[in-house]
Amino acid sequence: MKFLKVINHVKILPRWVIFFLDLTAAIIAFLIAYYLYQDTKNLPFSPNDFATAFLLCIGATIFSFGVFRLYSGIVRYTSSTDSIRILSSNLLTVILLLGAKLFVLALRLPIVIDSSLIIIYSLLLFVGLVIYRTSIKVFFQYSRTAKKIKKSVLIFGAGELGIAVKRTFDHDLTTNKVIVGFLDDNPTKVGKSIDGVRIFKSEYLVNVINRLAVDELIIATPSLVSDKKAQIIEICLEHNISVLTIPPAKQIMNGDFSVNHIKNVKIEDLLERAPIQINNESISDQLRGKRVLVTGAAGSIGSEIATQISKFGPQVIILCDQAESPLHNLHLDLQEKFKDQIYHTFIADVKNYDRMHYLFEEFKPQIVYHAAAYKHVPMVENHPIEGVNTNVLGTMNIANLAVEFKTKKFVFVSTDKAVNPTNVMGATKRIAEIYVQALNNKLEQDNTEGRTRFITTRFGNVLGSNGSVIPRFREQIEKGGPVTVTHPDITRYFMTIPEACQLVIEAGSMGTGGEIFVFDMGKSVKIVDLAKKMIKLSGFEPNKDIEIKFTGLRPGEKLYEELLNDLENTLPTHHEKIMIAKVRENCFEEVKSQLDILFEMVNTQQSTNIVRQMKAIVPEFKSQNSVYESLDHPTIPIS
Repeated sequence: MKFLKVINHVKILPRWVIFFLDLTAAIIAFLIAYYLYQDTKNLPFSPNDFATAFLLCIGATIFSFGVFRLYSGIVRYTSSTDSIRILSSNLLTVILLLGAKLFVLALRLPIVIDSSLIIIYSLLLFVGLVIYRTSIKVFFQYSRTAKKIKKSVLIFGAGELGIAVKRTFDHDLTTNKVIVGFLDDNPTKVGKSIDGVRIFKSEYLVNVINRLAVDELIIATPSLVSDKKAQIIEICLEHNISVLTIPPAKQIMNGDFSVNHIKNVKIEDLLERAPIQINNESISDQLRGKRVLVTGAAGSIGSEIATQISKFGPQVIILCDQAESPLHNLHLDLQEKFKDQIYHTFIADVKNYDRMHYLFEEFKPQIVYHAAAYKHVPMVENHPIEGVNTNVLGTMNIANLAVEFKTKKFVFVSTDKAVNPTNVMGATKRIAEIYVQALNNKLEQDNTEGRTRFITTRFGNVLGSNGSVIPRFREQIEKGGPVTVTHPDITRYFMTIPEACQLVIEAGSMGTGGEIFVFDMGKSVKIVDLAKKMIKLSGFEPNKDIEIKFTGLRPGEKLYEELLNDLENTLPTHHEKIMIAKVRENCFEEVKSQLDILFEMVNTQQSTNIVRQMKAIVPEFKSQNSVYESLDHPTIPIS
């Protein structure tokens, strides 16, 4: 072992040493070749012929070494490229020797070297150079990994990507991973081997895990459906096996792939669903050549909406947000991705009517995606004034300006927390829903020419959005815990950001005005189970390596979210993941009157009176775990 340590600290050899080793290999190859030549021809040994042949072969070889600079490579990192250079050098040697023989024949001089000897020598030289260089590489590789604890790795996918992953590990001297098998669904591959590694049927995953004592599994097949991927990950987590993923296929096939690109699978991979099919043609017809405004553009949803609509070639996309730095970064990112698309950043607060009026006057947007909002439940619960100003007044400002400047469509991004709200944030979004729907109905009843069509989209939590539970858990795990969960039974619906925005754009395209579109959020997820899976995916054991701590429900938080309240039902649309919620209609004048009272309350800065008026507008708003619970029970004094 001491010898291996010494080897590991050996510096890169000078070029003259490599040249000397190559020359030694050439001399040995010539001696063996001459012996075989003499033996097969049954010729007597002639010192003069030997010396002549030796000088010619070695001289030509030295010249070829110099031309192709074989001595410039680092032997311990020998690759297929080096083998090509060796082959090229050999071919040049053969050409030189045969050329010399041809020249001698032309001059009618005695032949000094036989063609058989040239061929035998060149073959042995090539084999000798490759073997000695590969041997050094393998020796250094062994010396570096001899004391490392090896991890048995299984690759799911025996296609080109899987093979690329295996060979990447084979050529990485620092890795401690050993590929012990492949898994594949293709019956024609099962039972065969790749580089000596057997391919197993994917259905036998559990048996293969136990049989080969697998430590890690790498998913290396881009066509794997989400349900199958989730099933594989679940099985691996049950057996305490780390699951890894690879970057996109393009990156690997372009030669940029390395072991460092292989990462732990993310919780998003476990929760993702089948890709959404959207009507690109219909969306393109509505967006191409149009002026599109996105409010809250620097946020998670707004930025993804801006990214996705960029693919449809609008005339200009106005990115509006009050956060300067995130808006600037978004603009740079989008301009880099979509070089031909025109963007205009507009720093403004949707609460500022005059500023927003200038925006509409300047750009006259034809389509509006309104995503600007305060969304954090505890923050808005503690600051209902700001919640009302941004989520209600801000939405009213944009909606009214859309009508004034004859915007064709107004798509409002709402939330599942607006259904039977238990917190101020959810109530503000429900009030905003009521206003835009009532405004749409009024325009429809008045048969307003070129009227704005208002569409509301409602969905649950999105994976990885700013301030959401998954980034928070990830940070806590990186710090070593504890991971904080508010309640053991709390559940939430989840959707990926791209999926949610695809449905927002699709719903906006199909909407004719007045609809509240509800998205199929799949199954609700228990947050504590989410925390456990994230801990396992990070390579730790819940409540052993990283503690899960229950902190209690936050103000306004409820255990279960809903997408429809008890008085509502849904109608199907042509898209299986989008339904239309049938909600009670509200008279615009009555809604406007109630909102006038609400904004008078806001001016008093009295939070309790503000929330009381919100409950009058939204009777189903019942506070939970909040100081405003007293408003739902008049006999209980307000603290």
